[in-house]
Amino acid sequence: MQQASATDPAPGRRPELVPDPDVETARIAAVRRYDILDTPPDGAFDRVAAMAARLFDVPVATVTIVDTDRIWFKAAHGLEGVAEIGRDPGLCGSAILRDDTMVIPDTLEDPVAVDNPLVAGEMGVRFYAAAPIITPDGHKLGTVNVLDTRPRSITEEDTATLADLAAIVLDEMELRLSALRALRDEQARREAERRHAEAERARAEAERAAREKAEQDKAAIAAFASTLQRTLLPPALPAVPGLELACHYRTASAHDVGGDFYDVFPLDGDRWAFFLGDVCGKGPEAATVTALARHTLRAAAQINADPVTVLSALNTMLLTDVTAGRRFCTVLFGLLEPRKDGGFTVTIAAGGHPPAYHVRPDDGGTLWVRAVRPQGGMLVGAFPQAPFAQTTFPLTAGESLFLYTDGLIEARTTEGAMLGDDGLTGFLHQRTGPVTATSLVEDSITLLTSLPDGAGDDVALLALSVPRPHTTPDGSVSATAHTAAAPEHFGQE
Repeated sequence: MQQASATDPAPGRRPELVPDPDVETARIAAVRRYDILDTPPDGAFDRVAAMAARLFDVPVATVTIVDTDRIWFKAAHGLEGVAEIGRDPGLCGSAILRDDTMVIPDTLEDPVAVDNPLVAGEMGVRFYAAAPIITPDGHKLGTVNVLDTRPRSITEEDTATLADLAAIVLDEMELRLSALRALRDEQARREAERRHAEAERARAEAERAAREKAEQDKAAIAAFASTLQRTLLPPALPAVPGLELACHYRTASAHDVGGDFYDVFPLDGDRWAFFLGDVCGKGPEAATVTALARHTLRAAAQINADPVTVLSALNTMLLTDVTAGRRFCTVLFGLLEPRKDGGFTVTIAAGGHPPAYHVRPDDGGTLWVRAVRPQGGMLVGAFPQAPFAQTTFPLTAGESLFLYTDGLIEARTTEGAMLGDDGLTGFLHQRTGPVTATSLVEDSITLLTSLPDGAGDDVALLALSVPRPHTTPDGSVSATAHTAAAPEHFGQE
């Protein structure tokens, strides 16, 4: 999409971009679609601004929406008493005309920035960086910005982090838009039913209408919970070269948003990160912590991917963020680094979570099963300065790593006892099928289905395996597979 053209700059100066009128008209329509302008403060956006200020060690960070003639601040950390500024000459207005992160090391050396009120005024901004907030259909709604009163420069990793924060803002806007639409539809439906009930008059018809309304409300709550749950999980697992992935997620009830979460995402170079966790409790409060945990783990890993450091960052965030309340979670966070001889080096840190299982067939055809249980990892978000532990091991061809939440081991057997760690270990030992991510997840689902009451709690499964290399028709060697699963619900009341 061609969004802007550049005017001829003075020698050594940044060219000033001019918006394409047709693209600008479509962009403003997208801004109106999200219905975000002039809305009250929102903790989710305030947290992004505060996180940006913390990560970049700057006094001011903002989340802005660019209107036709103004820059409106949805969140402003360190910028008191300013709700909006004019668009021209504008920093954010220029940033949305770019496809990448805009960085101005020294605003006094920039022909567009030098006349901006934040630069020329009392605040005296000297450094500015902004990542555009881009919709799925390519429109740039505004920016996530960091500002400093002294010139400075940032790294490519920093610009990537700022872009991730802008993506988090869009996620929050999409969730807010979905909730607004659901609320309006629900209000319209309730109004139609009220008028219908008034017209009916008769007791029998009123009772029938009330029963129908109760069932419809129940379905609406289940649908909303399902929609919210999907926003807390990745829509699909990525394709990781040299690795097969499989996942499964089921909530114990269609009426409650679960607290389990997982993700696999790329880091710098060829490295990848993965995590699986479980927030204490269910419902909207747990969903808030789930979203906070997932976003924090992703953002922290981009700064420093050391698993213990990442869990420590999440621990601090859960203890200091007022929206988290007193809730805590258990987490396994892992780092994957490709090995020169094939496979991966896995570093995994534990925060109070059940152990993962390292599985491989031995020379005799039976399965070797080892519990990966770093000693000393405490619950995340329960205690300040909680210690966390990690361990490192190779994952080579034919081997798998299996992660799960406690809903699996707390499922009841036919004797009424919990499956437990011993039961799960025994199940893995007795398997006769291939040791792949897909087969481990599918066999675990079969195990749950075979139990009298299934699982009484939410269950999340994540498996990673290194396929054995095989030769393709063109003579090359391939060992990459990819599997993903959508969330499901048990049919329990």
